[in-house]
Amino acid sequence: MSIKIYNDTSFKISDIITRSYSTSFSLAIRSFSRELQDSITAIYAFVRIADEIVDTFHESDKITLLNDLKKETFNAIENEISVNPVLHSFQMTVNNYEIPLHYIHSFLESMEMDIYNNCYDRENYDRYVYGSAEVVGLMCLRVFCYGDDKLFEELKEPAKALGSAFQKVNFLRDIKNDLKERKRIYLPDAENTASINSANKQKLEKEIEKEFAAALKGIKQLPDSSRIAVLSAYQYYYMLFKKIRKLEVEDLFLNRVSVSNVTKILLLLRNTVRLKLSMFF
Repeated sequence: MSIKIYNDTSFKISDIITRSYSTSFSLAIRSFSRELQDSITAIYAFVRIADEIVDTFHESDKITLLNDLKKETFNAIENEISVNPVLHSFQMTVNNYEIPLHYIHSFLESMEMDIYNNCYDRENYDRYVYGSAEVVGLMCLRVFCYGDDKLFEELKEPAKALGSAFQKVNFLRDIKNDLKERKRIYLPDAENTASINSANKQKLEKEIEKEFAAALKGIKQLPDSSRIAVLSAYQYYYMLFKKIRKLEVEDLFLNRVSVSNVTKILLLLRNTVRLKLSMFF
């Protein structure tokens, strides 16, 4: 019996995890080719598992679980196999697209930071965002630019900006749950509830606006095979951001801002048509 069955099943399991945890992300990646879908869901599933350890496994020894995951991850990459289907699909993606290991180290470092910290000064905030979001964008970019190292280098900064913008929009959207369920504050230099104010919100929104602008320049240069999905995700998050920007901080503690699934599907369909008609940008 060929290992192909196990390989395919591992990717399918990563896809199930992606669909279960993120409607918007799973919708967007449907426009990818099969290979891109598999690789991006493999990255997402790995990231999701690590995030679950620090965010929801409250009755367990989180640091031991995270250290075990770290060890198993790098063993899987080195040996090019794992009996954990999520790690198996992830190692195939890392090895196939030559994703630098220091990206994975930085990501896992940020996950560990969440175990020990509930707020961040500016320096550690930037380090946390780099590891938790920017390197994820860079991992995906390695897939999008498969074999084109020149294009990858040109798009590194826009990819980091997009990952950072997405993460910071999530921070603002999830202020209520992060504080209530995890006792965490993701506003730079905000040390307590009193620090969550309009001034800090507006300061972060200015950063996000600049990052979205920088990211869009990079999206324009992506290959056709990935541009529809990334642009659709960008537009969805930008719509979410515009909704959040209109609200006061107090409003974010009342309701979680969202964009309907119908809107997400329409964005994807519109962008698909525009690409086919060569109407992009």
